[in-house]
Amino acid sequence: MPALPSPASAAPGQIEELYQSVILDHNRRPRNHREMETADGRAQDRNPLCGDEVTVWLRLEGDTIADVSFKGIGCAISRASASIMTTMVKGKTIAESEALFERFHRLVTGRRDSGATDDATGTSGGALQSAALGNAAGTAEGTPQELGSLAVFSGVSRFPARVKCASLSWHTLRSALRDAANGASGA
Repeated sequence: MPALPSPASAAPGQIEELYQSVILDHNRRPRNHREMETADGRAQDRNPLCGDEVTVWLRLEGDTIADVSFKGIGCAISRASASIMTTMVKGKTIAESEALFERFHRLVTGRRDSGATDDATGTSGGALQSAALGNAAGTAEGTPQELGSLAVFSGVSRFPARVKCASLSWHTLRSALRDAANGASGA
């Protein structure tokens, strides 16, 4: 995948065109698109507004996401988001993954404040933030430059109906992490 140019060095329209090609590539050839037989956590969810469905599996090694995969059906934004998410969180700690989710969610919703309430879950954006947000995972701003490949979703905030498509796999990852924690506590 080509490196994403910085917005300052790109010609008008070049960024959007490149972002669209990255989304289409991840939709056509999703990474980590498979079931996982030896998962510590598994969750599935769907977006009833458009019919997107996703299942996320993960395997932990201590506090680190050693492997993560997904299967699902849905629009290009939903599939690409799940694909890019799996590549971004693999090898990250749970805290780093949570911080990355918070920054990504602020990007796709167009929010810049860290204490906003998530309309879908009713939780405070600040409730899951930790020192990892400012340290291990970068700054709290969630600007495209800080999000790497996830920056391709920067235009989603202009289309509110697509926010749930982009964030579905992320919410499902959180549920899979809770499932892994419940399995570990029950063992």
